[in-house]
Amino acid sequence: MTTTLTSERLMLRPWRDDDLDALAQLCADPEVMAHFPGVLDRAGSAELLDKLMAHQTEHGFTFWALERRDTGGVIGFAGLARVGFAAPFVPAVETGWRLARPYWGQGYALEAARRALRFAFEDLALPEVVAFTVPANLRSWSVMERLGMRRDPADDFEHPCLPAGHPLRPHWLYRIQREGWHGR
Repeated sequence: MTTTLTSERLMLRPWRDDDLDALAQLCADPEVMAHFPGVLDRAGSAELLDKLMAHQTEHGFTFWALERRDTGGVIGFAGLARVGFAAPFVPAVETGWRLARPYWGQGYALEAARRALRFAFEDLALPEVVAFTVPANLRSWSVMERLGMRRDPADDFEHPCLPAGHPLRPHWLYRIQREGWHGR
C-alpha cells in the first residue's frame, strides 16, 4: 500500500531511492541531530531510508518524506511509526518529525504531525498515538503540547537503545487518544 497525505502546505509521501541525497544531508547536520546520539553518514542514511521504506511496505505508513507542495523537494520527514523497542508503553504507534534547519519555526512540523494524527485516528482507527523526546528538545515537546498531547511524568522512560548513563537516555513520553483529538 502506498499512502500519500496532503495538508495545506505539505505533502507526506512514500520515500523513493532518489531521496537519499536529501535524507543524507538532513541526517548529517549536527544541529538537526543534536538530540540524537550522532549524525549519520551516507551509509547510515541509506540504512535509515531502507528501514523507512520497509516500514511503509509492511504497515502502510511511515515517517514519510516531507515536501512543500509549492516547491517540491524533501524538507525533512514526518509521520507515524510502530515503536521498535521494548518499553512499558509498547506496543504503540508514535508520531515524529525531523526537518532541515531552513524550515524550522514555520509551523511545518505541527502541520505535518496534525495530518499524520488525522490519518492515525480517522483512517487507521488507532486508539492512541505517542511521541517521545529528550527533555532538552524544547522544539519537539512544544510541538507535542500544541498537538494536544499530554505528558505524565510517571510514563517517562530510559531509552533502551542507549547505554546506561548516556545523557540522551532519559525520555519524556507524550500521549494523545483518539477521543481526545477531535480533528484538532
